[in-house]
Amino acid sequence: MAIYDPTKRPAPTYDSHTHLNDDQLYMDVPAYVGRAHEFQVMEMNVVGYNRQSNQRALEIAQEYEGIRAVLGYQPEDTPDFDEAALAELDAALGQDQVVGVGETGLDYHWDTPVEIQKQAFIQHMALAKKHDLPLVVHNREAFDDVLAMLKAAGITRGVMHSFSGTPEQAQAFVDLGFYISFSGVVSFKKAEEVREAAQALPIDRILVETDAPYLAPVPMRGKLNEPAFVKYVVDDLAGTLGMKADELAEITRQNARRLFLNHD
Repeated sequence: MAIYDPTKRPAPTYDSHTHLNDDQLYMDVPAYVGRAHEFQVMEMNVVGYNRQSNQRALEIAQEYEGIRAVLGYQPEDTPDFDEAALAELDAALGQDQVVGVGETGLDYHWDTPVEIQKQAFIQHMALAKKHDLPLVVHNREAFDDVLAMLKAAGITRGVMHSFSGTPEQAQAFVDLGFYISFSGVVSFKKAEEVREAAQALPIDRILVETDAPYLAPVPMRGKLNEPAFVKYVVDDLAGTLGMKADELAEITRQNARRLFLNHD
């Protein structure tokens, strides 16, 4: 039995950032992909964050049509990003299924040494340039440094993933050439500033994501998140923007394809 009302079938959607490679989802990838398809989530990026998750992302992308890999080391895992890991990532980025570098960036919430994070971020930006791939950026409590480092490196192609900042911060990244991706956070009751940021952005710079298994959107908040639930992100964001959900699903799908696949 379908889990979504077939008489109200949503438009095809692109989950631009999910972690089917996470331990909580990886052991049952076929089921999660199947449910995503019932919700018309036909395309998604599985995003790596350390050596094992990068390997899993590639494996999943090689097995499923419409699934692509983004490879990198998240800030929390940068202490493991040594010369061997850099060389391994460099080689893997040449695979056909890879559409981005990341997630990478800065996270000042945890106690990972800042200089180690910054060095890894610089190396990821260099790889994005070398392979002509967009950068998928994680930013937590580090807006000024992330923006300054992107400008210094001349990075103009990428996405701020799971955006949770202000309208002014969102615009600063858009001014660089970046896209802004909204996760289930946009549906949270106290996320009024995030909704204001979405309302202030040009529609051709908005993406949607789940960041599964984290940040499940309302009405699934508190449950294990999965790619199928990006439909609820679209529903909520469409309401915020005064649009029909199907229209926003199509626009964000085209935006994602433009960024990650160079499709006009």
